[in-house]
Amino acid sequence: MKYYFREPEVAGGLGEKSVIDSTTHPPKVDKLQYIFSGWLGDAILESFPCVIATQDASDVLQDSQATGVEFADVEVLTSSEFRELYPEGNLPSFKWLKVNGKPGKDDFGIADDLRLVVSARVLKLLQPFGIKHALISDFV
Repeated sequence: MKYYFREPEVAGGLGEKSVIDSTTHPPKVDKLQYIFSGWLGDAILESFPCVIATQDASDVLQDSQATGVEFADVEVLTSSEFRELYPEGNLPSFKWLKVNGKPGKDDFGIADDLRLVVSARVLKLLQPFGIKHALISDFV
């Protein structure tokens, strides 16, 4: 199977209610709060070192039994900037994708350079949900 680096859209950042151990690299996150400052509509987003996905995309990934990932709750908020840019903007529900797989083996993994690696199967599953703002390149 073919694998790809996938650098997702960054639509915000970690909120102050996130619980982070920054004594390790990459930091270990035990609780995630994601604050949107904008959003171009991709189904998978990141804010280092975390990845989130829309509920719909997460459901498809779970139903497909994607490997190398666990799904957890994330608290999602919008910044004042987001509310100014999108006064009628309603966000869908999101899930936290806790990536724990081996890159090039599992459907999800984190490479040595800390970039997300996904299988061709996952890319195909995600396309209907929107991934056009991500940078995608071959994983070698």
